[in-house]
Amino acid sequence: MKLHQIIKALMLLFAIHQYGISQEQHKNNTHGHSHYSNFSNTVDHKLIFPSEVPDRIIVNLTTDPSHSFAVNWRTEQSVDTAYIEVALESHGPEIRMPGVTRRILAKTELFENENIRDNEPLVKAAYHSVLVDGLEPGKIYAYRVGFGEMNDSTWSEWFQIEMPDADKNAPFSFIYFGDAQNDVKSMWSRVIRKSYKMVPDVDFMLHAGDLINHSESNEEWGEWFYAGSYIHATVPSVMTPGNHEYKDEKISNLWTPQFDLPLNGPEFESTETYYAIDYQNMKLISFDAKHFGEHPKLQEKAVKWLDSVLAANTIKWTTLFMHYPIYSTAKGRDNKELRLALKPLIDKYKVDLVLQGHDHTYARGDDTNKEHGKTVVSDIGTIYTVSVSGPKMYESQDQDWMTRRGEFTQLFQIITVSKNSIKYQAYTPLGGLYDSFELQKDDKGEKKLINIDAELPLRLKKDFVQE
Repeated sequence: MKLHQIIKALMLLFAIHQYGISQEQHKNNTHGHSHYSNFSNTVDHKLIFPSEVPDRIIVNLTTDPSHSFAVNWRTEQSVDTAYIEVALESHGPEIRMPGVTRRILAKTELFENENIRDNEPLVKAAYHSVLVDGLEPGKIYAYRVGFGEMNDSTWSEWFQIEMPDADKNAPFSFIYFGDAQNDVKSMWSRVIRKSYKMVPDVDFMLHAGDLINHSESNEEWGEWFYAGSYIHATVPSVMTPGNHEYKDEKISNLWTPQFDLPLNGPEFESTETYYAIDYQNMKLISFDAKHFGEHPKLQEKAVKWLDSVLAANTIKWTTLFMHYPIYSTAKGRDNKELRLALKPLIDKYKVDLVLQGHDHTYARGDDTNKEHGKTVVSDIGTIYTVSVSGPKMYESQDQDWMTRRGEFTQLFQIITVSKNSIKYQAYTPLGGLYDSFELQKDDKGEKKLINIDAELPLRLKKDFVQE
């Protein structure tokens, strides 16, 4: 045995004698610090364990997205004080000059969790969050997060973020993802990165639940943040939880530490899952369909909240997003209780888009159209979509409401909103256009749907997987 090995063994024996801990406990106890050498035999330990350097940096939309944004990040627990520095972006390194940046103290929460189900080790982390407000519409800002002196490596890189245009009717775009859920690092990474490559000036990203598979898995959450990498830090996100963000009836312990979403939901809600945002000329509403199904005694309050949000809406476009579909696509699934509760409000207030996930197939259509197959449909109702961005695939059942459906296809949707129209395009990771339409609405609220020919034929699982 070499000298350094002897010394290491003696130190461990001393620790066991002095503190009464086992070797396994010693490996899993970070004491608020980074002991990477102790976890070098843990697969993906760099995705799981934090350090002094910020990771899992993500920007979320706020209730005032033209003047503010929210940022969250993670470090090891020794970092109990952290900051964000923000300034108007410049042509050179002026942001490094004294007095140029604004420094804001982060709210810090020391947190630990252990995913026993998947035999993952205990992870101790500090989660930091900041609301940056007082910003100017249409301006580009640079920011970084961390602590220490100006050139310390404990700061992140500088990120750019562009605020929405001062003109509320100026066009904007967002990307909508159905379930990522499984094999996120290996199979979903190319989906989010392809989407960003196609629209690098996208304004925000929307996730319709089941971002990961096991709610408390630090490894899976690490894969999700790895897949989006710096995109999460430069393009704001909004997300609604799916059933896989829940353990039994409780939202993941990692949901609120990792994200900073609006708290303007029903009076009983404090976990940032029901909320509404006015983004330019569109009302965005997250409805926590999983919570709704699990808490019958609170359903009436949830419906009343949604009714009040829709009744008070004065802007042109309305998008409702949630995990469980109003109309399911997968065989043997039907969310009847959800449909009976929400469909009357969707119809009453003429919601434009309902974006959903859960069924691991694709479908788009409406339930009022009597003219299926027509290129142009007047007097169209609400457009419903179900999509999947990860590799887990189910079979679907052709139904009357569907204008376009598909299986065994990973998709992302680019949605571009302007004053009088919404253009919707569903793409595969290869960049193939699988579905597209344009929804037009005049100042009287009358809508017209224009179906656009897709590049790809109908894709069904049976054509690829032989049972």
